[in-house]
Amino acid sequence: MNSVQPVEIIKIEKNEQSGYSDLVVTEEPLEIRLGYGSESQRAQFTLSVTMRTPGNDEELCLGFLYSEDIISSIADVISVKYCDDLGSNEGRENVMRVELNPALEIDTPSLQRNFYTSSSCGVCGKASIESVQVHCEIITTNSLAATKDVLFTLPEKLRKAQQVFKHTGGLHASGLFNLQGELLVHKEDVGRHNALDKLLGNLLLKDITIARSAILMLSGRISFELVQKAIKARIPIIAAVGSPSSLAVDLANEFGVTLIGFLKENKFNIYTNEERILS
Repeated sequence: MNSVQPVEIIKIEKNEQSGYSDLVVTEEPLEIRLGYGSESQRAQFTLSVTMRTPGNDEELCLGFLYSEDIISSIADVISVKYCDDLGSNEGRENVMRVELNPALEIDTPSLQRNFYTSSSCGVCGKASIESVQVHCEIITTNSLAATKDVLFTLPEKLRKAQQVFKHTGGLHASGLFNLQGELLVHKEDVGRHNALDKLLGNLLLKDITIARSAILMLSGRISFELVQKAIKARIPIIAAVGSPSSLAVDLANEFGVTLIGFLKENKFNIYTNEERILS
């Protein structure tokens, strides 16, 4: 399944119009199923359905499970595969089954209730903040710091890495940079949350600990959910070209994250924990 699709459009320029072939980003549903239980008594249920851009689906599933605190490491997962029991190939690439380690205990009724809500409208503020407080520690790596000159270069570096965005203009991106401004990994998706989940899933397959001394660069605004996912990976600095929400600022401040918004090539705003930004 391709990440872009061709369409025929009518292009209007002042008083002229013409037929034109263009590309739009692909948007398809992905159903995430969990396989769980003892080796002799496996069971399955659908955890969530998310609208995403096809590609990196394994990483999307892993990142989603990690950021929602269902798994804590790649050791909790046996496999992530497209379902092969659908009876035909139609829709096969839109359903993935994650086989969890038999030793991992999960509360299926609770998960089903939570993600019935979050798959449609996002997580609810107060309950989610309390969840973060239970499962995450305050980030205290105040010895890590980034310079303003490095930060100024990040939006353009991320934009240049966005291959699908170049053709469609319709994707969000998340990029992880080291403190010297080198791009470590980036992911694109029609959903900003999916882009970050794909990035986290990629890190889980490699080394999630590199996130603890890195900068997360976002192509849009900073929502509460994105800060929540970054805190789970213990990312100390989050920067974005857009603005943060009030709840994102509150959460970043409480958990020791440096939050930067409206990052351009020559200016930005620091909302929390300014000690990590050097002149």
